[in-house]
Amino acid sequence: MLKAVQILGWSSGLTISQRLTKTRKSSSVSFISTSLNLSTFSSVTSISPRKIFSFNPTRMSSSLPGSDPVANSPTFVSVQSAGDVRKIKFCQWCGGPTKHEIPAGEEKLRAICTHCGKIAYQNPKMVVGCLIEHEEKVLLCKRNIQPSHGLWTLPAGYLEVGESAAQGAMRETWEEAGASVEVISPFAQLDIPLIGQTYVIFLAKLKNPHFAPGPESLECRLFALDEIPFDSLAFSSIYVTLNLYLEDLKKGKLKFHYGTINKRPGSSPSDIRAFSLDYHLQP
Repeated sequence: MLKAVQILGWSSGLTISQRLTKTRKSSSVSFISTSLNLSTFSSVTSISPRKIFSFNPTRMSSSLPGSDPVANSPTFVSVQSAGDVRKIKFCQWCGGPTKHEIPAGEEKLRAICTHCGKIAYQNPKMVVGCLIEHEEKVLLCKRNIQPSHGLWTLPAGYLEVGESAAQGAMRETWEEAGASVEVISPFAQLDIPLIGQTYVIFLAKLKNPHFAPGPESLECRLFALDEIPFDSLAFSSIYVTLNLYLEDLKKGKLKFHYGTINKRPGSSPSDIRAFSLDYHLQP
């Protein structure tokens, strides 16, 4: 049973203090909170009322235990924004036109076929990838496709039916970086409700020092830790993952991290720093 979810960190202008804040009568459960000083970023969003630590570019705060996310919280806004059901105009089974209603016993608007009556449910997609360590460097790929053409990312992509998350991460690494890797352990799970994606990133190592860009990459390169191009990264998820990795290295121990990336309402998809990273701890 997981007793604590480790703290999410950043690579620059960061000071962290930790404290244990909660125990329960039935069993001891440890919660970790932090106070942050981030000199290079700015922007603030609110938090939701459950035991959540809201990780923002300028501060992180925690709320008291309480109810589920409410309408004005970033968590609620993101979940409600995941997928536009009104874009589903036709049934995927029979091709008939759809109507948009809330089915009996449900709470969300759905696309319902007017011919066969089937309901189209939208489910998140899983993105899997590898954070590859080699001689105190990490392997990044410069994207040759949209979105974020020309920006750097970890080798990652959509999981396919018939493969495990680890298998998918190794396949994507081969396709994008021409690298044969051995998965060491899971490192981070990052949910992005606004776009209906979950990232699962594994720590991995090269089986041999050979790699080359695949069709979806312009270039592949090993970056020293102090040379990672944070100003030219493709996605918020990669920005968070690499910062978590660097912070863990500073502390001398790599840990597993879970978080929810909530993009700031109205922000550009290309603004990889326009987000809060919220997560709650469970025993």
